[in-house]
Amino acid sequence: MSLLSLALPAIRVYLIGLRVVLHQLLRRLRPDCPFKPVFPLQNEKVAIVTGGAGGIGYHTVKHLARLGMHVIIAGNSDNEGQETVMKIKEEALNAKVEFLYCDLSSMKSVRQFVQVFKAKNCPLHVLINNAAVMLVPEGKTEDGFEQHFGVNYMGHFLLTNLLLETLKQSGTHTHNARIVTVSSATHYVGELRLNNLQSSCLYSPHGAYAQSKLALVLFSYRLQHLLTVEGSLVTVNVVDPGVVNTNLYQNVCWAAKVVKWMTSWLLLKTPEEGASTLIYAAVSPELEEVGGCYLCNEQKTKSADVSYDEELQKRLWTESCRLAGIPDTAL
Repeated sequence: MSLLSLALPAIRVYLIGLRVVLHQLLRRLRPDCPFKPVFPLQNEKVAIVTGGAGGIGYHTVKHLARLGMHVIIAGNSDNEGQETVMKIKEEALNAKVEFLYCDLSSMKSVRQFVQVFKAKNCPLHVLINNAAVMLVPEGKTEDGFEQHFGVNYMGHFLLTNLLLETLKQSGTHTHNARIVTVSSATHYVGELRLNNLQSSCLYSPHGAYAQSKLALVLFSYRLQHLLTVEGSLVTVNVVDPGVVNTNLYQNVCWAAKVVKWMTSWLLLKTPEEGASTLIYAAVSPELEEVGGCYLCNEQKTKSADVSYDEELQKRLWTESCRLAGIPDTAL
């Protein structure tokens, strides 16, 4: 295999990133840029946010808590999680925020998290699948999954399925329960290879990351279809936060780090700006009973053509159930 073939995934990812960055810059320069929306209070509602201790997840948790939501941060660092809880409670004295340990790279840890949450006997109105790894070196999770596929996709796939019954019981005709999954514009250049989901052949961190983000879109659309057929009061939407200045870029090449350091103040969104569409998807009245959408900058937009391939959605769903060890008839 040629060096060009190995480099293509990285080239595609950086090109799509450049396009998104330029779009963000043009949007910032627009004189008619809308004001931030004001959302209704969410008292008595419960949300889970994976990766809520930092980056856009942190700002999502903080905003939801300010709206009166009881927010549970699911993360893999006890110290960071507890520090985040204290920080948010100091800023908003009445904030209902707590941390529960959940390592998305471990199917066992995900199952344990769900057991601990269910023992609380509380409802669940919003699940935000936000946590992710990006461009990490080749490696496997304890379950044998490629790291991007295991953490970004399989961890959230299992978590969502194990919490579905609680979500269904919590949704009402006037206030559906919501699942919000964070993808990325890189899914547009992602290729889902069902015979090589673990990127075991010619590993590319860029290709593996893009595949995991495409898988999340396919999974979300399939789940929304199944929930609609069943008549469940739960909606599923996908969010593209844009190119955000977070720690996810720690694994990019040194040249990209230099460019990011020099231009982030102008070209990249702040974590707070990146969180805006997650918050919109979680609580906006405009999205009541609305699912199966790809959202960017608080607007519905079209995802990659391949993401609407229903046969591919079905095949990924079936294979994911097998890998997660759950029945394909879970719904």
